[in-house]
Amino acid sequence: MLRFGIAVAFATSGAACGGGNNQASQEGGEAPAVLITVDGSSTVFPIAEAVAEEFGKANPNVRTPTVGISGTGGGFQKFCSGEIDISNASRPIRPSEIEACRKAGVEYIEVPVAYDGLAVVVNPKNSWATTVTVAELKRLWSPEAQGKVMRWNQVRPSWPNRDIRLFGAGVDSGTYDYFTEATVGKEGASRGDFTSSEDDNVIVQGVASDELALGFLPLAYVEANRGRLTLVPVEDGKADNGEGPILPSAETVRNGTYQPLSRPLFVYVSRKAADRPEIQRFVEMFFSRTDLVKEVGYIELTPQIYELARVHFAARKVGTAFGEGGSQVGMTLETLLARER
Repeated sequence: MLRFGIAVAFATSGAACGGGNNQASQEGGEAPAVLITVDGSSTVFPIAEAVAEEFGKANPNVRTPTVGISGTGGGFQKFCSGEIDISNASRPIRPSEIEACRKAGVEYIEVPVAYDGLAVVVNPKNSWATTVTVAELKRLWSPEAQGKVMRWNQVRPSWPNRDIRLFGAGVDSGTYDYFTEATVGKEGASRGDFTSSEDDNVIVQGVASDELALGFLPLAYVEANRGRLTLVPVEDGKADNGEGPILPSAETVRNGTYQPLSRPLFVYVSRKAADRPEIQRFVEMFFSRTDLVKEVGYIELTPQIYELARVHFAARKVGTAFGEGGSQVGMTLETLLARER
């Protein structure tokens, strides 16, 4: 987890605002001129930052890539206007973003890089929320709950008659999009009276400091904060979801039993930028150093999916494999792989 801590420190020290971790050239002490710009999802940030760090070590003639955090939606805005080379995304590109890129003449290559499980978490002092159902999450997070479902026992009668304080991803986050689609049933539909942030560390801090808090965030941030947060097993209520409430883990996310809160993560590479040798080397590292995914707390894809992604990037295959795009809960990369065969 050490590298994840480095990534978080990098984000909070100004990298997300566009500051580069520039290396000096071997002679003269000046930073190399070549620059790779990456922005978008805070979920994908630890992976991209780990890759950027290793890339910087292996390529002293290239400035260490600048990795920012503006949320998946914010990253796509910058990407489709040509401001950045690579957009980190915790969901597939959505139709409005596809259209924005098309109008701007920006073609893109979709590259899956990891799996993630969206974790439901509570404070370690919480002794009652030992499980939760998707139906209860819907009751708690739906737009109709705003100003009305304000206490724990309104979610489950056996829970205490005490305030419930909610923390979750901001509206520009792909995590927010995916969570609302998976629980409420409509992307972007939720109550608005909760503490939100594009920075998952804010959510960690909020839940860790409040006994009455409940939140959702990427599994890697829970792994990096063991002892500060408690995972809540989720029950889908469907016959194909395994047996009973399921905790997110590498095994349950990869085998599909942690539903509906398992999802793939992506980087989107500008087709124009992909012809630059330094971009090619940088993207290649997502395939050759898959160990970094596990190191920062995420879940590696299968070798077959990484190889398919490598082939697509080498062939400069543009567009999305997700049809109309968007969160598309339940769509697995294995299903997409089967289509490609």
